[in-house]
Amino acid sequence: MKNELDEIYELYAADVYRYIYGLCRNEAASSDILQNTMLKAVMTADKFRGECSVRTWLYRIAKNEFLNYIKRSDNRNLPLDEVPEQYSDDIEHRFSDRYTALQIHHILHGIAEPYREVFSLRVFAELKFSDISLIFGRSENWARVTFFRAKEKIIDKLREEEEKS
Repeated sequence: MKNELDEIYELYAADVYRYIYGLCRNEAASSDILQNTMLKAVMTADKFRGECSVRTWLYRIAKNEFLNYIKRSDNRNLPLDEVPEQYSDDIEHRFSDRYTALQIHHILHGIAEPYREVFSLRVFAELKFSDISLIFGRSENWARVTFFRAKEKIIDKLREEEEKS
């Protein structure tokens, strides 16, 4: 069992950390939440039913640990609002252009939840819509629509920035 847990940590810790860091944008908090996530995963491994991938299960634990972190702190990071059209069809590929990727990251921090998180899970964590729907306890269609709306927000904001330039 210990070897399996070590293997899970090695396989998923970096991805889970990036996901958490995307939520809180704080290295120290992200590390703490990652440790709490992995500890909770170890302690509740017998409850894992295999209805989703291990990664999705860990992301769900991480999200809950992040929410617990917010509840414990007065450091509430309230969601903001909006993010890219010429990029609409392939926004994920726009990250290869470093400048555009930086713009999108900046814009992404201004998008309201759940758009920011769904977009991050899809693009950065490369999760399937079915996995995203499990994390939120919503339908797969909801995950697709939310991702589409997040992309539209990003596109609109990128257009605004281009018009200003």
